Amino acid sequence: MSKELALFFKCYLDSHPVPAKSIAEHYGMDGDRLGRQYKEHLSGYRRWDQRTHAEEWLLYPENIGRRLSLDETSPSQGELYTVLTNKSAYNGKRAIVRGTRSEDVIRVLERIPHRKRKRVREVTLDMANSMRRIATVCFPKAQVVIDRFHVQKLALDAAQDERIRLRWKEIDNDNRLRREARSKGFRHEPLTFGNGDTRRELLARSRYLLYKSPDDWTDSQKERARILFREYPSINKAYTLANTLRQIFNRRSAKDSARLNLARWYNDVENSDFDSFRSVMDTVREHHDEILNYYNHCSTNASAEQFNSKIKSFRKSLRGVKDIGFFFFRLCNIYA
Repeated sequence: MSKELALFFKCYLDSHPVPAKSIAEHYGMDGDRLGRQYKEHLSGYRRWDQRTHAEEWLLYPENIGRRLSLDETSPSQGELYTVLTNKSAYNGKRAIVRGTRSEDVIRVLERIPHRKRKRVREVTLDMANSMRRIATVCFPKAQVVIDRFHVQKLALDAAQDERIRLRWKEIDNDNRLRREARSKGFRHEPLTFGNGDTRRELLARSRYLLYKSPDDWTDSQKERARILFREYPSINKAYTLANTLRQIFNRRSAKDSARLNLARWYNDVENSDFDSFRSVMDTVREHHDEILNYYNHCSTNASAEQFNSKIKSFRKSLRGVKDIGFFFFRLCNIYA
């Protein structure tokens, strides 16, 4: 391989989330051989200053931002890592630590000089107690913000619980009617709605529309929702509760107005018969102030979720991760 071609491969793989094999095939080369050459010689991986502990933790304390996000990700085989990212796209990720135990993550983040950690003014995260402890211990001056989308997903999952409950009920009923028809020598023909769905199919195919806002429904989803809510009023009520919570966050109102709107939502939940929504309400009340901190700057965990998406996309292109240290090395080159 000429020096010019080697430099081209190095520059390309240093900046693009693709496997070496894919680019090698384009040039009629042995992909496995190029992969080994890139890892051992071209990439600089063996000289990387974080290589010895890369599988356990990575840390980039320089230029740490004032607004951060904490989240978890799974780069390989379901193994969880805690990720600290800057909301500034320029600065990117600041730390990756294996596991979610707060003590382990705190031990790594405390390597960041205390004066830099005191500059942090905001950390967004989910409702996990471990994440909250990491934020409060490592960034004592920062305001904790619960990510609104984690809150919304709890409510949407509660609406799905009602759909799933009724779906199992319809499956049992359909099976019973089929057995009775068979015993009498008949073939059971289930009721079919105008869109072609049976009751079982209607409840199965409504999953995705219940996660979406009505404004985002397609024409077929609007028709399916109309039939679903007509036949199952309890799902309509559950979806309305979930969507009302989403609208509270979408209004971008003042913090005091949001507090009042949440209080009204609590009343609606208490007047309903859904145990799942009562659990959501209790969870929101437990984190009430930190959820309302969203209205200070409308901050979310979007930066962390974007980084998670990049990890998943890169992992998929590699068809799995064999060397987690080298995987993180390439992530740092491409996205740091």
